[in-house]
Amino acid sequence: MKSSLLLFSFLLCVCGVQVASGFKICAFNLHHFGDSKVKKSNVVHTLARIITRCDVSLLQEVRDAKGKAVPKLLDRLNKYDPDHDYAFVASERLGRTSSYQEQYVFVYRTDTVSVTGQYQYPDDRQGDVDAFSREPFVVRFKAPKTDIKEFVLIPQHTTPTNTTKELDALYDVLQHVRKMWDTENVMLLGDFNADCGYLAKKNRKNVRLITGRNLFWLIPEKTDTTVKFSTSCTYDRIVVHGEKFARAIVPSSAGPFNFQEAYRLSEEQALEVSDHYPVEVRLKGIADKVSLSIGTLLSLFVLSQLVFKVLT
Repeated sequence: MKSSLLLFSFLLCVCGVQVASGFKICAFNLHHFGDSKVKKSNVVHTLARIITRCDVSLLQEVRDAKGKAVPKLLDRLNKYDPDHDYAFVASERLGRTSSYQEQYVFVYRTDTVSVTGQYQYPDDRQGDVDAFSREPFVVRFKAPKTDIKEFVLIPQHTTPTNTTKELDALYDVLQHVRKMWDTENVMLLGDFNADCGYLAKKNRKNVRLITGRNLFWLIPEKTDTTVKFSTSCTYDRIVVHGEKFARAIVPSSAGPFNFQEAYRLSEEQALEVSDHYPVEVRLKGIADKVSLSIGTLLSLFVLSQLVFKVLT
């Protein structure tokens, strides 16, 4: 009888196992995404497979001058993954010259997350009009099924020749957003160009986003986020501010998604999609436990006794 009760207790434990959250935040440099790329069916199909893995995706290097490429991509996402509804919010076109401008685009699942605020950071706030080539487009999200509940994302695609200065200036953006929205739950993410020749080791001591306290760089150093076999650089990063947010991250979940390997693409095929891998991280979710009725409990007890008899 004692063994039977032990087995019954084990069954209860199994039924009370917490369900792990699949909530995922991703950042992906799409490498010149616009009218020409969205016309390539095979490329858009691969993009749909990648982006629909995430609850929130930051897309960079979006060069959608006519405003048609992103809606077409969104239509493909919703067709590819009909179990979720996808929407997007985008910055204005950003850049120092009219000949080359990009947008930050956040694509998100409306059934798991909602936008509660957005803010285009002005480049002259610190009196330095050259701080950023593409000023951060900051968005606040509400995600009720996660432990953190609400968070702010600060995107940045740095200019390779100005990486050190832009990464340091991101620290000012972080402090401004914390005060403006009275929040500590902030994540900074994107193609920081934070490695190899663009961020020299001797310059890291001059970047407050690196030296500042309470900042957690989640993508391990020497992690390759580039597609080309000839390169190995940790350009793309995810940085979390605050211990509370850091505790809300699923341990060891941050890293690049090697879509070339996952989808068995050649290097040439992968480079048609992008020359970067997306980086991603998972958030912990609310503990969901299975509620058991009295009838279910009795059934489990009877089952445990039958299993015990068979075993003995």
